Amino acid sequence: MTNPLFDALIAPHANRDAPLLILEDESEISGRSFVTRAQKYARVLSDLGLKPGDRMAVQVTKSGEALALYAASLAAGVVFLPLNTAYTAAEVTYFVTDSGAALLVGDPSKEAALREVASGAGALFETLGGDGKGTLSARADSAAEGFAPVARGAEDLAAILYTSGTTGRSKGAMLSQRNLLENAKVLVEAWRFTADDTLLHMLPIFHTHGLFVASNVSLLSGGRMIFLPGFRADEALKWLPKATTMMGVPTFYTRLLGEPGFTRDLTAHMRLFTSGSAPLLAETHIAFEDRTGHRILERYGMTETNMTTSNPYDGERRAGTVGPALPGIEVKITDPQTGETMAQGEPGMIEVRGPNVFKGYWNMPEKTAEELRADGFFITGDIGVLDQDGYVTIVGRQKDLIISGGYNIYPKEIELILDEQPGVVESAVVGVPHPDFGEGVVAVLVRSKDQAPDLDAVQAAVAAGLARFKQPKRYVVVDDLPRNTMGKVQKNLLRKEFEDSFRT
Repeated sequence: MTNPLFDALIAPHANRDAPLLILEDESEISGRSFVTRAQKYARVLSDLGLKPGDRMAVQVTKSGEALALYAASLAAGVVFLPLNTAYTAAEVTYFVTDSGAALLVGDPSKEAALREVASGAGALFETLGGDGKGTLSARADSAAEGFAPVARGAEDLAAILYTSGTTGRSKGAMLSQRNLLENAKVLVEAWRFTADDTLLHMLPIFHTHGLFVASNVSLLSGGRMIFLPGFRADEALKWLPKATTMMGVPTFYTRLLGEPGFTRDLTAHMRLFTSGSAPLLAETHIAFEDRTGHRILERYGMTETNMTTSNPYDGERRAGTVGPALPGIEVKITDPQTGETMAQGEPGMIEVRGPNVFKGYWNMPEKTAEELRADGFFITGDIGVLDQDGYVTIVGRQKDLIISGGYNIYPKEIELILDEQPGVVESAVVGVPHPDFGEGVVAVLVRSKDQAPDLDAVQAAVAAGLARFKQPKRYVVVDDLPRNTMGKVQKNLLRKEFEDSFRT
């Protein structure tokens, strides 16, 4: 038996003397050095007593060493459990305890608190810093070279990623070797990645986007990564001339558009820009093309499914849509109550089936049964529309659906109109308790730097375009919207902030 992910992603670089990673300080890590380091970490994991199938929770700063630890987990058959670096020790306690992690790896600056977490959960504890130093890297320095990858099957777990848990306790999505490898293969083909590509990688690697989309695709294709710790517009401008591709979230692109140095000449050589993790405003899509001549390729996925749809590499990239289903993946729109397939063009629940779809939620069989149908379709919780050409448009999350006076209201429909108004950079529409209607619509508008929105004019535009029951009952102007680390607007926080809007 082989080890599918290690064999496909890591092993091919073992004799590569050319750079695999280019770091912020302009130092380079060759493929050969990377694989050697990964094997040393795998040796350490084995020496610490971790066995195939054991979980390793990792809360460390992005670095070449951190990526080598991911590769080591594949070699050792250890289930990789990356954690958001912003999580507190109290939050980490839940993930380590729930997963039954055998090892917690944390930043040296948090050693005291995290060591206590590990001890309380019966887990080992080691440190690894963004500078590559720590107790784990010290062990790797003295470890013997060479490590034969353990045998793993396609259905064996490779990783557990916990969902954000904004509507309840976080769920651990179990991702198999097959889930991750098949999705990487599809994306390499769909987005035309080759060994000639250099990916500008500014995403975190505790998330699907940065780890399983960006890193796996680059590793599988044999390209290089400019591996930066995070996004900064000035750093992006510096490195873009040395890249051929870039993956980002909408915030990256809006901030780049605010930089005078971000020009058509700077990006003329680029092959591809992709966007995901949060909706890309149509106006950002258009402004980006006007500035650079490139059309951003927007796609759609989630923790439980990796990538499911993508605008085409060759063909029409439609602003406001996330494209058709990727090859080998099925997407359908269903009635959230009955599960019946909706008529074309009607909004409903997005359901997905394919080799990309996860195995279920860790230690949550009831939740798995609720969201993963017996026929293999996963109920995403996202509301979307499928057009005659197979392009999917995301309308919103089911939890964001507003029911006012018995009518269903999809926030996206209102937001599209609000976002077009002068003085409005972007908007978020939420439903909050209302004494007469059950829920009342609140529109939160982000003002532009140069002009505040004229609320009378905004209300008039909304009234002209939407039925009365859909129109917001309150408008609020703010400087920005609350977002998580991947750029998604946290509507749960907005609902909490404005929950008393209509209470007397």
